[in-house]
Amino acid sequence: MKTYTIRGAAGDSQVLVGAGLAHLPELVAGRQVVAVTDTTVKRLYGGSIPPTDVVEIGTGEGVKTLETVRSLYEAFMDRGMDRGGCVVGIGGGLVCDITGFAASTYLRGVDFGFVPTTLLAQVDAAMGGKNGVNFGGYKNMVGCFRQPRFVLSDVAFLKTLAPAELACGFAEIIKHALISSRRMFELLEDRHREALALAPAVLERLVWDSVTIKGGIVNRDEREGGERRKLNFGHTFGHAIEAAAGVPHGHAVSAGMMIAAQMSVDRGLLAPEELARIGSLITAMGLPTIIEVDPRRMADGLLRDKKRTRKRIAMVLLEGIGRAVVQPLDIDELLEALPTVLESVRTCG
Repeated sequence: MKTYTIRGAAGDSQVLVGAGLAHLPELVAGRQVVAVTDTTVKRLYGGSIPPTDVVEIGTGEGVKTLETVRSLYEAFMDRGMDRGGCVVGIGGGLVCDITGFAASTYLRGVDFGFVPTTLLAQVDAAMGGKNGVNFGGYKNMVGCFRQPRFVLSDVAFLKTLAPAELACGFAEIIKHALISSRRMFELLEDRHREALALAPAVLERLVWDSVTIKGGIVNRDEREGGERRKLNFGHTFGHAIEAAAGVPHGHAVSAGMMIAAQMSVDRGLLAPEELARIGSLITAMGLPTIIEVDPRRMADGLLRDKKRTRKRIAMVLLEGIGRAVVQPLDIDELLEALPTVLESVRTCG
């Protein structure tokens, strides 16, 4: 087991890679605990959850709403939870996002922790302190920054995931390599078959590398005032694609990363041969390099992006594999250039 500490304004977060449900009792000893999970995780792992109150929510983006948060408030109240209690989210990124937001706002904030059961949650959603729900048809429009007290990441959970769910996590792993670690990118190139075959040693290394990359960035910039924006690489376009096409998050992000990488080439930041390597790895990991969407709907998503400030948007580009840079771009110029960029990606793909 390895432990990484993320230091937040409201307290530290311990990310334990190689720890699972069996470690939960020692972390919450003597406290009232309410566990939040979804129907799928309850069916698969309900028997492994230590004895405690369990609140079950549904699955899918349709439950990531303020109404679900309201139902959790009611569950906490029904169980008499006070500020000394602890809420534990056991599930994927959706469960973590909802649980973290509900716990952060109930009684102005009670402690919470996560046991992420998907690769996406273990390498991204469960750590870093972003909690929230969708609103008005757009992702994570309502939320807050608050760190979980602990995150228990056990790659044994991943053996029950469908390939599409695993792909979502691998997209985020590729992102971490592209923005911060050429060595990690080369590891993926060399050992992607083992990763896709769920070799435990390779998965634990990739999860740990992602934890240290994201955790290091969050430690330097918890509230996304500067460097943390690099973690949005591929997501500006990815969220717009996801909303317009209804594809899985990882697929949208992988296509978004290719668009951002192509823009990096167009602006003279990234070598064309490195763009080709990025596309080859994305394809080798079973992810798409392009997803066809209605350009008008994609433009609407870009205009609603949370990183937009008036007429400008903070765009994350690459200066090379393993080196990201944030550049503010004029939104009108971006929309005007988008058709050309998309056509270049199609040609590259």
